[in-house]
Amino acid sequence: MSTYQVGYFVGSLSEKSINRILSRALIRVAPPGLEFREIPIKDLPLYNHDFDADYPREGKALKEAIASVDAVLFVTPEYNRSIPGGLKNAIDWASRPWGTNSFTHKPSAVIGASPGKIGTAVAQQSLRSVLSFCNSPQMNAPEAYIQFIPGLFTEDGEVTDPTTQQFLGDFMADFKTFIARVLTVLPQR
Repeated sequence: MSTYQVGYFVGSLSEKSINRILSRALIRVAPPGLEFREIPIKDLPLYNHDFDADYPREGKALKEAIASVDAVLFVTPEYNRSIPGGLKNAIDWASRPWGTNSFTHKPSAVIGASPGKIGTAVAQQSLRSVLSFCNSPQMNAPEAYIQFIPGLFTEDGEVTDPTTQQFLGDFMADFKTFIARVLTVLPQR
């Protein structure tokens, strides 16, 4: 049985983010064979192509973190019907300079939580468009829009609702299967 390294991005910079709690829940319910590490984005300066000739250490660290994993998982809130600026900035850093896109052939999945009933659906569509341009194969189904209600998760990511726990467990099992399929077909760069 293969073990896959999964780097995950939390789209919110807040330490108390509900999406950070969701990321803990996803790690808890993930099947064996997936190992996780957060790819931090909070210390990245704003991307500017003037840096392309001499990438700062934060940009290099981001690219190295993505290169060290087999797949990426995006756990993101929705800000103003799109993805948070910090997450978009990280994607810009990772995909530049031209010809060194860190997401090429890197399997990805997108999920998010929101207090609203449509639970990050619009942000996820926006993120999927960006990832498509970045040539990242995406797990398009199942889609996962989580309405975050008080008590659904504990602070350390325990899922208190059995139906939600099963859904998230199935999502992560499907992601593992997707990673295996993509890595069987596409060479890593």
